[in-house]
Amino acid sequence: MHEALTWADEQPGRVHDLFLTDAVADRDPTLEDRATALGVRVARVTEKAAAGLSDTVSPQGVVAVCSTVAVGLDAALAGTPRLVTVLVGVADPGNAGTVIRTSDAAGADAVVLAGDAVDPHNGKCVRSTMGSLFHLPLAVSRDVDAVVTALRERGLTLLAAAGDGETVLDASADALLAEPTAWLLGSEAHGLDDRTAALADHRVRVPIHGRAESLNLATAAAVCLYASARAHH
Repeated sequence: MHEALTWADEQPGRVHDLFLTDAVADRDPTLEDRATALGVRVARVTEKAAAGLSDTVSPQGVVAVCSTVAVGLDAALAGTPRLVTVLVGVADPGNAGTVIRTSDAAGADAVVLAGDAVDPHNGKCVRSTMGSLFHLPLAVSRDVDAVVTALRERGLTLLAAAGDGETVLDASADALLAEPTAWLLGSEAHGLDDRTAALADHRVRVPIHGRAESLNLATAAAVCLYASARAHH
């Protein structure tokens, strides 16, 4: 919840209400005071009311009402981004949220959810980001071609994560990874569709040295993003 309040401090007026139980207020006495100082309306509620406001099985006793975090594509890619994560058709909210969190940790400049992807405001997606959705720009666009065009206009090299990619993600790819990069990542079940993968400048595969058939989306995203982060830093 403190992540949301930090966002409210940076962008005033984006957090509107805070509902919390007596137990939460006693456990974290700074929360209520901080919210009030930021102009957020604060109300104490019962455990039952807090549970009714939450969509989780085990509610935490605190709920904030915030403005949506998604911005336009141009706003998300403003300036000179060097590392962008593009989730194409990723429908699972837990996976999407985990990749947003990983993107934040790896120092990505933005995340774009493209095509028929999950809404980043989905409750499970929000929780899976662990607050990272407040740290970096998130854009949503159903038009994959428009996303690709916007990335190219900003000089980003497009890398498609693909299990059968021609380029191997090892030391031989360092020069490529040092360039401003946008990683295109597909769904857990099907990966990138052939048409989207063909739009990339390179199709890149994570080498598998053991007998595992593949990596899941979140793990593959972490490997790819941290490879780029290492090359950039």
